[in-house]
Formats: sequence, structure tokens, C-alpha cells
Amino acid sequence: MAHNRPNPDDRSDNVEKLQEMVHNTIENMEEAEAAMDFSNEKDRAQIAAKNEKRRESINSMREEIKDEYDAQNHQK
Repeated sequence: MAHNRPNPDDRSDNVEKLQEMVHNTIENMEEAEAAMDFSNEKDRAQIAAKNEKRRESINSMREEIKDEYDAQNHQK
């Protein structure tokens, strides 16, 4: 039986991946806000709630970006 070993933890591009995730989330928020103009009250409330969660996610991702950046620069 083959021994399965986990791949080594390669975090070298985490900052870039997280920055891309932040960018994509901001784009999604902007598209959702544009859609609000054509939505009924119920849908607007749902969009607003979802965008608030997106804002929280962005803040968390930005904190993680800082942590990853610090970790990368202190390892060298």
C-alpha cells in the first residue's frame, strides 16, 4: 500500500490569493448594489445583508493579508 503524505505547506502566494479574493468580493458588492436599483424591497434587504457580510469578510481577509505578509517577511 502506498503511503500518502500531505503536500508541503506552500504559503508563498497566499498574499496574492487573498488580495485577489478581496478584489473579487468588492466587485461582487458593486454588482449587487447596482442590482438593487432593479430589485424589490425584499431583495434589496437581502442584498444589503449579504453586502454587510461581504464587508466583514473583506476586513477579515485584509487582516489575514497583513498576517501573511508579516510571516513571509520575517521568515527570510
